[in-house]
Amino acid sequence: MLITKPAYYDAFHCLAGACPDSCCQEWDVQVDPVSAARYRALPGALGDRLREVLQDGDGETRMTIVDGRCPMWQPDGLCRIQAELGEADLCRTCREYPRLRHDYGDFVELGLELSCPEAARLILTAPHAAPVAWEVPGGETPDYDREAMAVLKATRETMRSILADPVHSVGEALALGLLYGCQAQDELDGGEPQPFDPEAALAEARSLAVPGDMGELLEFFRRLEILTPRWREQLRAPSVPVFSDLLRPMAAYLVDRYWLQAVSDYDLYCRVKLVIVSCLLVACLGGDVQTAQLFSKEIENSAENVDAILDAAYTHPAFTDARLLGLLLARC
Repeated sequence: MLITKPAYYDAFHCLAGACPDSCCQEWDVQVDPVSAARYRALPGALGDRLREVLQDGDGETRMTIVDGRCPMWQPDGLCRIQAELGEADLCRTCREYPRLRHDYGDFVELGLELSCPEAARLILTAPHAAPVAWEVPGGETPDYDREAMAVLKATRETMRSILADPVHSVGEALALGLLYGCQAQDELDGGEPQPFDPEAALAEARSLAVPGDMGELLEFFRRLEILTPRWREQLRAPSVPVFSDLLRPMAAYLVDRYWLQAVSDYDLYCRVKLVIVSCLLVACLGGDVQTAQLFSKEIENSAENVDAILDAAYTHPAFTDARLLGLLLARC
């Protein structure tokens, strides 16, 4: 079985009490059954407190938020469970975050979540380097469509190259990525692979572009679930879009995280729009590491918010190709 991970993956270390944000803040923590049973059986004050704050519902156990934070959070920024029992006794969610694992049976892709401040710093500022890959024994017979997966892997490589190409500005690269997404979807649908001509595609993008409405796009995000007052304030006070170079690794991160998921439903293009719209939003709100991290915390860690974007890709007027191209190319 082949395992791959970003070159920066092993450089991640939790900042603990020095973290400018906290994964113990705003989110309900899902607790795996083994940990939940262990916590509820603990004696003493810690066990009493855990029995108070663990709640069951919809077949899951969660650690409820108290005053905006996990009830196990301590004023020094550290976790009471870890302080009293050790790291090995953290529930699976807390032990693994912000590490991602996409297991497709015969191959696994590891990554970090942009919603963690230190992971975001690494994702967006680490020097570009090829992923690290190695083989391990084991694995399972995959249940995905092998032909579809081969198309997705090949087109993802092309998409990565388009986004990284310094010949084009960030806005142009994202516009090219949007058009290439159409071509990749056609290949996934059974069409013949075609070479991608960036210059011809850019000319087509300019001919298709119409003035976009960033206000309409922002209004869409204001209607989604919002966790933090800071995010609500940023959505109310957008700036002139800043297409910083940080958007290239952000787009690459989103492509790596979501592109292959199209093997489950053969709908790649809605995920391409998720990539493009996410980068546009972050550009409009400052285009920096902190904004990208907060975006991920608010959007990526809510399955409902991600699904709303995927659905809007085909239905919301602000998500049309022409309007998105207009926003991307307005200053190019």
